Amino acid sequence: MTTLRFQQALLPDGWSDDVAVEISDNGDIAAVHRTSSDGEFRPGCLLPGIANLHSHAHQRAMAGLAERAGESDDSFWTWRKTMYRFLDTIEPEHLEAIAAQLYLEMLKAGYTRVAEFQYLHHQSNGRRYDDMAEMSLRTLAAANEVGLGITNLPVHYQFGGFGGQPPTDQQRRFANDPAHLLQIIDRLMSAGGDNPNVVTGIAAHSLRAVTKEAFTEVLGEMTRGDLGPVHIHIAEQTKEVDDCVAWSGVRPVEYLYNHFAVNEHWCLIHATHMTEAETTQVADSRAVVGLCPTTEGNLGDGFFNAVEYMRQKGHFGIGSDSHISISPSEELRWYEYGQRLLHRGRNQLSGGYSRSTGRNLFEGAVAGGAQACGHRSGKIAAGYRADFLVLDLDHPLLCERSGDEIIDSWLFSGNQNTVRDVYVGGKHVIREGRHLQEAVIQNNFKRTLSVLRSAQ
Repeated sequence: MTTLRFQQALLPDGWSDDVAVEISDNGDIAAVHRTSSDGEFRPGCLLPGIANLHSHAHQRAMAGLAERAGESDDSFWTWRKTMYRFLDTIEPEHLEAIAAQLYLEMLKAGYTRVAEFQYLHHQSNGRRYDDMAEMSLRTLAAANEVGLGITNLPVHYQFGGFGGQPPTDQQRRFANDPAHLLQIIDRLMSAGGDNPNVVTGIAAHSLRAVTKEAFTEVLGEMTRGDLGPVHIHIAEQTKEVDDCVAWSGVRPVEYLYNHFAVNEHWCLIHATHMTEAETTQVADSRAVVGLCPTTEGNLGDGFFNAVEYMRQKGHFGIGSDSHISISPSEELRWYEYGQRLLHRGRNQLSGGYSRSTGRNLFEGAVAGGAQACGHRSGKIAAGYRADFLVLDLDHPLLCERSGDEIIDSWLFSGNQNTVRDVYVGGKHVIREGRHLQEAVIQNNFKRTLSVLRSAQ
């Protein structure tokens, strides 16, 4: 048993000074005490850790390389062609090095868990590796190396367009039928074992990439055990919505709810383009919407219907998706700023008059992220995992702040990283802004990028 004391902490019932947290040997919080003289004193503000609920680790290697205008109007669909070309050179050892650097950066920013939406399954020619789960096992190994909690989401990606169109040559690395995908899931569950920092769920890439029959088969097999979280890209782009209507006669979210039992286990990634009726339906279903504001802004997706969704107490979380930014503060800031620009007013997502916008956003993202990751975290309370971050109250951006002012200043007063320490399962993985293996991981990443760029 380890006991740590902190200057200030955000507990489930509000702020408290001088808080002691007892951590059991298995990494759970055993007890929380207010105003205690016990334990080793740690300066700073203790907050529950936040999950990054949507990650494509391989895209970290191409961050910033798609910002040159093309020969036609740029969109998500032209960006996707650039991404496909970049994927051709990535092999398992490359993915592990990229993911380790990415996950290190997530920890330093204050993320304590990642939901890895992993669809890069096969070799560049489409042939399977000897171990079909090879690529997903590499992201799992990277998370274990750096000490980040992970929710594995092997992705069902079988088709190239709505209605079961065949995949293109560029998509052949992704494609699996239900039987082969289930083998990958079984392998990941076995590899995760009883590690409390590891969860395995399932993802459908999108309604474009699966059929109702095929994904129903996958879900049917998963429900024989513990289903775990279910994620899907949905209604991200207007072209996707238009194509879905042309194929099925209904919009993507409507189609999803007509054919699947969407509930609190589901996470709908982006859900950018929804009608008012769809917004209400998602909120009522208790599913989580996975928002990635920096990526959505980078790709020109559009604005999520956040004001109405949050008015209806809809669940949400945040992810860094393509990793052009790896910062929970920036994701939450731009979630709010997007709504300010859209509605031409301030503090759109505060949750009510005289309430802190930063705290409302942070607590919502923490709760939604834990739910979407299928993990018992997100609260500094007995029985939850000891996943938390510590903000540096001596930092110029946070000095002379207390209570809600701390979170508001963290999210809205600049881009400097004010995260001092990070704990995952009670382990002190970031200490005064540094990771023990940081130099080794960064050098490996740099060598990997040199290999990949020379091969393109």
